Amino acid sequence: MLTTIQNALKTKEIRMKLLYVLFALVIVRIGCNIPVPGVNSNVMQQFFNSNQSLGFLDVMTGGSFSRMTIFALNITPYITASIILQLLTIAIPRLEEMQKDGEDGRKKINEYTRYLSIVLAIIESVAMVIGFRNQNFFKDSGYVSMIVAVAALTAGAAFMMWLGEQITVKGVGNGISIILLINIVARIPSDLIGLYNTYISGAGNITNAILAAVIIVAIIVAMFAFIVWLQDGERRIPVQYAKKIQGKRVAGGQSTHIPLKVNTAGVIPVIFASSMMSLPVIIASFAGIQPATGPNASVFQKLLTVCNQSDWCKVGSWGEFKYTLGLLVYIALVIFFAYFYTSVTFNPLEIANNMKKQGGFIPGIRPGKPTTDYLTSVLNSIILIGAIGMVIVCVVPIIFSGVFGANVSFSGTSLIIVVGVVIETIKQIESLVLVRHYKGFLGN
Repeated sequence: MLTTIQNALKTKEIRMKLLYVLFALVIVRIGCNIPVPGVNSNVMQQFFNSNQSLGFLDVMTGGSFSRMTIFALNITPYITASIILQLLTIAIPRLEEMQKDGEDGRKKINEYTRYLSIVLAIIESVAMVIGFRNQNFFKDSGYVSMIVAVAALTAGAAFMMWLGEQITVKGVGNGISIILLINIVARIPSDLIGLYNTYISGAGNITNAILAAVIIVAIIVAMFAFIVWLQDGERRIPVQYAKKIQGKRVAGGQSTHIPLKVNTAGVIPVIFASSMMSLPVIIASFAGIQPATGPNASVFQKLLTVCNQSDWCKVGSWGEFKYTLGLLVYIALVIFFAYFYTSVTFNPLEIANNMKKQGGFIPGIRPGKPTTDYLTSVLNSIILIGAIGMVIVCVVPIIFSGVFGANVSFSGTSLIIVVGVVIETIKQIESLVLVRHYKGFLGN
């Protein structure tokens, strides 16, 4: 990786792309510290300190959500819109046709994604402003401050969407993913300082401090190594193409493979599961509803005790079914969405038909339905392995947070995003360096 970066910095064109990305990320971090006009930042910070369940949103926005800055919504409306449009392609034939139309169809879908992002940003900003206004977070109780706040939040989300697209076009990598990466990485130093103050500085003696430091480093390194394996792991299905006689030439006959990634659905299942579990807690936080389990508690209050991730895996809570149930529901949702999202994005029938049209076949498997059944069987096995891997990555931080009280913002979801974005960006830099190498070779 270091060699790739060194080679990239030697090339002026790639170096300028990297500098453009760096400059854009500086703008992102500056905007994440500019508060929305009329907001009492101190009260906001106290509210988020007492509501750890909102930490997932705060991590995704680089801490700007808890500070209620102009980038509080960040790129979350765009990510949500992208997922919605992708899921709608299986329900709306017109969108499915656009997706298959090549570059023109993708441009049209991207345009719809932008419009939907703005609509979602307006809806989310209005809901946030109304909810926080009821909690007396605004200095001015008039409607002017609410309108200004909605406009600022919506404009911030629109600017982040535009900046992400500019990074994709003029920089290196996927701009939206890189912004999400910097948001997560921005919170890691403060988390590491918190771990140091709690377990190393406050260990009492040098032996315990060294032991705590070794355990923390070992867990972090092991988690990253496991995620790298999970992201890069793939099952290669061999494909053989039959020989064809074209005039006096014999064409075809080559062997290739279909790469099926172990983590076929990426981080999407974890985001879906986390969002579904966090939604009731977020609504309750805005409405001022507290979780309760007594006989007079409402169904929604009892649901909050199950969905509140901060209570999972705490010492003594495993004997209480409500906390165990919440963790089990979360695990089930991750596995369900892994199968669901893969079924949306990967169609074994279409791949089998394309192979048959091009004269390709899997050795030992007949073309047509047997090939479809074989691909489906292999895919189901891989999805299960990938889903279990994602569950391990997500549950380990939850266990350490509950048992040892290690309150850190980076969760399994964050780690998967960080590793995935870094790997994909490095691969793109490598491809750019390789292209420049070949251009130079041909030029000589």
